[in-house]
Amino acid sequence: MKFLLIIVFILISSSLSAQKLMLFGGENHDIYLGCLTCTQFHSESIWNENGIYGTKLNNLSIWSEFSEFGNEFSPLSPWNEYGTTPPQIIDENGGFYGYFTRNPYINQRTEDEFFLYVLNNFRYISENFSKYVEGLYF
Repeated sequence: MKFLLIIVFILISSSLSAQKLMLFGGENHDIYLGCLTCTQFHSESIWNENGIYGTKLNNLSIWSEFSEFGNEFSPLSPWNEYGTTPPQIIDENGGFYGYFTRNPYINQRTEDEFFLYVLNNFRYISENFSKYVEGLYF
């Protein structure tokens, strides 16, 4: 599994990794939830476990199972396979890249393979976060 995850991370398209793609959540998608394509060293990265958006201890982190954005039963969480108001993926110019959600019935759900891999394997990634963040190559 570790080898497969590293391969998936390496296969991130260069067009996505060259862009700063961010998550915005909440009922009006006006709550910043961090940078999806920033390195683990970036302060806004969801991959920075010491940062606001990568820690499991902050209510703005999708990795916090106790927050409305990280709890897999919350309608605002990307991890809810029936979620109705998942985060949006937005670039720095306001371009929309789809919804970051496990719910396959959401119209305009992201089709990016890397993002779908993260969504479908979020439990495993969350439990082994430090190991897999090392394999990111943004």
